[in-house]
Amino acid sequence: MAGQPLAWEKQGLVFRPDSSRAWMRTHAAVPTPMHLAGSVYRIYFSSRDAANHSHVGYFDLDLNQPNQILAASAEPILVPGPIGCYDADGIYVESAVRIGDRIRLYTIGVTTGATPPLFYASIGCADSTDGGTTFEKYTAAPIMQRSACDPCLVTAPFVLNEDGRWRMWYVSGESWTQEAHGLQSHYFVKYAESEDGLIWRRDGRVCLNLQGDETNIARLWVVPDGGRYRGWYSVGGGRAGYRIGYAESADGLEWTRLDERAGIALSADGWDAAAQAYPAVVKHDGRWFMFYNGNAFGRDGIGLAIAPA
Repeated sequence: MAGQPLAWEKQGLVFRPDSSRAWMRTHAAVPTPMHLAGSVYRIYFSSRDAANHSHVGYFDLDLNQPNQILAASAEPILVPGPIGCYDADGIYVESAVRIGDRIRLYTIGVTTGATPPLFYASIGCADSTDGGTTFEKYTAAPIMQRSACDPCLVTAPFVLNEDGRWRMWYVSGESWTQEAHGLQSHYFVKYAESEDGLIWRRDGRVCLNLQGDETNIARLWVVPDGGRYRGWYSVGGGRAGYRIGYAESADGLEWTRLDERAGIALSADGWDAAAQAYPAVVKHDGRWFMFYNGNAFGRDGIGLAIAPA
């Protein structure tokens, strides 16, 4: 049975990019929260330099006082790779998983195509042994890339380790088409599994598919809750800005889209009036917290909305 819609109350922007830092000239995109202790969370994000290449940083905040930043990384913790590597034109953080005393970030690496906005994306990872402050890339190559199942790109992995069963919901690029406004990407959410979180099996299983005139579904953020899985994601069509969608599943494989229950809409004006993207949701102390981006894929920073559980 579908859960009741959450009554989100927007708190506004809680983090803005610091343009005085070379790696953070614009954007604080794809917020990725990880619990530290008590009500304190670390939020990983990606910012762009003057060449539009993304780097990964973080900030810490207390959910009980979310408008006060406790700490922030002065330098990026992950940077683009060398020319020719899968992440040479940018690296984004997408998911954080604890593995014993280590922390693993699942990332996407981007290289740009000859015809903008064409790009290629692959999935990588990096591990930390100091509590999530510094990271080392697992390898200079991706752990998952294009295949017969995913011909154009693989991106936006969200990973859960459920008692040794590693589960990934990722975005699969199906095609690019030439439209009046230029090249248009088409992608949606598929599923993969692994025994070790590094070598992934995939067979093309679709979890969230496009509907109507939709062209894109971005990162699915999955939360096990009360015997079901809740999922939040971004959905858009053509040149229209992303909106936040919502779905539920009994097993994480078969999903029912319930976008009308997302419970959050565009503002009349301001930083999230044209788009809302990349929701990341955590449940803490009787409340739900949604970190998300607004216009232009997080150009202005990271916002927060809170709802009672």
